Amino acid sequence: MIVREDFLSKLRRYFGLNLYEVKIWTALLSRGVSTAGELSDIANVPRSRSYDILESLEKKGFIIMKLGKPIKYIAVPPEEVVERVKKNMKKEAEESVSRLENLKKTDVIGELRNLHTQGVELVEPTDLSGSLRGRHNLYNHMELTIRGAEESVTLVTTSSGLLRKIEGLKQVLQEAAKRGVKVRIAAPMTKEADIAAKELEGIAEVREAKIKGRFLIVDGKEIIFMVMDDVDVHPTYDIGIWINTPFFASALESMFELAWVDMKKVKTK
Repeated sequence: MIVREDFLSKLRRYFGLNLYEVKIWTALLSRGVSTAGELSDIANVPRSRSYDILESLEKKGFIIMKLGKPIKYIAVPPEEVVERVKKNMKKEAEESVSRLENLKKTDVIGELRNLHTQGVELVEPTDLSGSLRGRHNLYNHMELTIRGAEESVTLVTTSSGLLRKIEGLKQVLQEAAKRGVKVRIAAPMTKEADIAAKELEGIAEVREAKIKGRFLIVDGKEIIFMVMDDVDVHPTYDIGIWINTPFFASALESMFELAWVDMKKVKTK
């Protein structure tokens, strides 16, 4: 049996199987019912491994062991396999989330926090900076930074960026506002951006910006600024710089204050 390597690679990626498992499984699918020896020959898998592999596939719900001798195996319909894999993945994900939630109640997280706190005390202020590559990583770090806000969140973005912020950061901005954090957002307004701004009513004050920029200032201490125009760059190649520097952050926020006064308020009603 000849199966394309790229097809086997897709199966490994989608179903979380190793190379021998996908070879044995596809061999059994092509036969319907077969013995371990036959499958070993068809799939070109060592016989010494075939029984372990078949046992693994059986536990995962890909195949069924047929009663009788010699022992034979039956292939489960692919559609049913997909449903079983989905169910197993969902169960494993829920168990993982549950373990992490329970971790918060243990001494482990406290010890980790102490390690981090002690480590940060030893770090030079100039070392508290980093490069963020990819829009997904950018938004993750922005969310982390906003979650730690105590006084203010200042966000300057593009009109399309405002739409993304609604989708990716609305919840964390809402939580910040409930804590009493002052949230301000400035962006060039379009019809779509104006509609998006209405979703921030009660969360942030939105004003129309004439300037074109992409940066976040939190508490006048931390800055995340994007170095590329989001119109010209693919999300995967977007780049941001994170700096924890009260001196520069407060200076930039002071300049923003001057521009903010002249910005037009966006009506949310």
